[in-house]
Amino acid sequence: MAPVLEKQLTGAAGAGDQNNEEEEGQNLWSSILSEVSTRSSSKLPSGKNILVFGEDGSGKTTLMAKLEGTDHSKKGRGLEYLYLSVHDEDRDDQTRCNVWILDGDVYHKGLLKFAVSAQSLLDSLAVFVADMSRPWTIMESLQKWASVLRDHVDKLKIPPEDRREMEQKMVKAFQEYTEPEDANPSSPQRRAPTVGEDEAVLLPLGDNILTNNLGIPVLIVCTKCDAVSVLEKEHDYREEHFDFIQSHIRRFCLQYGAGLIYTSVKEEKNLDLLYKYIVHKMYDFQFTTPALVVEKDAVFIPAGWDNDKKIGILHENLTAVRPEDPFEDFITKPPVRKLVHDKEINAEDEQVFLMKQQSLLAKQPATPTRGPTESPGRPASVSPRPAGRAGQPTVTSGSPMTAVKKPDPNMKGAANEGVLANFFNSLLSKKTGAPGSPGTGAVGAGVQGSAKKTGQKPGLTDVQAELDRMTRKQDSMVSANNIPPPTENEA
Repeated sequence: MAPVLEKQLTGAAGAGDQNNEEEEGQNLWSSILSEVSTRSSSKLPSGKNILVFGEDGSGKTTLMAKLEGTDHSKKGRGLEYLYLSVHDEDRDDQTRCNVWILDGDVYHKGLLKFAVSAQSLLDSLAVFVADMSRPWTIMESLQKWASVLRDHVDKLKIPPEDRREMEQKMVKAFQEYTEPEDANPSSPQRRAPTVGEDEAVLLPLGDNILTNNLGIPVLIVCTKCDAVSVLEKEHDYREEHFDFIQSHIRRFCLQYGAGLIYTSVKEEKNLDLLYKYIVHKMYDFQFTTPALVVEKDAVFIPAGWDNDKKIGILHENLTAVRPEDPFEDFITKPPVRKLVHDKEINAEDEQVFLMKQQSLLAKQPATPTRGPTESPGRPASVSPRPAGRAGQPTVTSGSPMTAVKKPDPNMKGAANEGVLANFFNSLLSKKTGAPGSPGTGAVGAGVQGSAKKTGQKPGLTDVQAELDRMTRKQDSMVSANNIPPPTENEA
């Protein structure tokens, strides 16, 4: 009996050990499988897409290349492709996030079908880039590109149930936003749901929040915010202008449930913050930066933080404009200042100029010179006194009217000129008393004879009397003959 019982006990002990070994083996395999599944689930997902929209020259390519860590000097056309390297330090994992940049021309919107499909839309983030150096184009640009994306999403033919689920996810993400101060910095990068989060009471959305729900996260990025100082100096922008611009952009963000961030590649402002927020929205990494609304050129407002009451704080500083006024009525495009470049004129060398003039004068035909008393078209006369004209009564040389001009009665002051000429001629005749001398005539003889008879020298009284006589005789002759006066050169 003892040997049989010993065998039975020994057999039972061996079976128990074998069962324990099988259980341990199963536990080992299950632990390996669970570890593999955990690692595979914890890996960063691939296939995420960032869709970038904006006008030409807004800096969208430069911005995304800066986030990539490269200097992207070559600009493409149509649809550009970049990628962002995303690294998870806690899990020592790395992946790539696709970046699709659409051209600034709406003509290329059909290329979006190569960037996003109905399946990849769930893993996409839309980024609308606005140019702060041209603030008068911001709202028009945002409305245009949001309409382009909405039309493309509608063409994807997503089932209504899936589309509704995407929209509800956006609403829940907006309602569940919490202040980053409440987050624990020592917690892992990826945010884990808290206990009782599903049972938390969610506040209803406002009237103007998520009225245009695209079903994907949206981010508004204002580039070139370093131009704020330029706008203040050159275009006389004040604090009120920037508050008005920010107010309109934030109300647009509420309609699409979007976040807002001001950046500057030139000054490297908010670039790290933009990268962290994109990674947070795409891969659900921990994000601990609160909203920034103090500096006008470094604004940051995460999605879910803003509301109409907070935007109303900006309206308190508006004095020259009302919050509901149209954007383009207050933020107007400045007039184009045309730069007038005066053409530089180089002065010619003096000697060269004189030689040119000399050559020109040498080529001109020689013209006959005229005397000082000649008139154009009239032959020169031998005598300095004019010859008598045809039809004109001959006047004797002894008459005082010999060297007197024939004044035109229609010409004012013509008679006075004739009187003065006669007067000076008579004085010359009297002064040259020698016989045979020029200018000696009957007038001189008559005056000298009268002076000898009276025994007195001709004085002013005789001269005045003679002037009166000559004036009366001249007037009678002019009225009788009506002869036009000769030119001044004939005198």
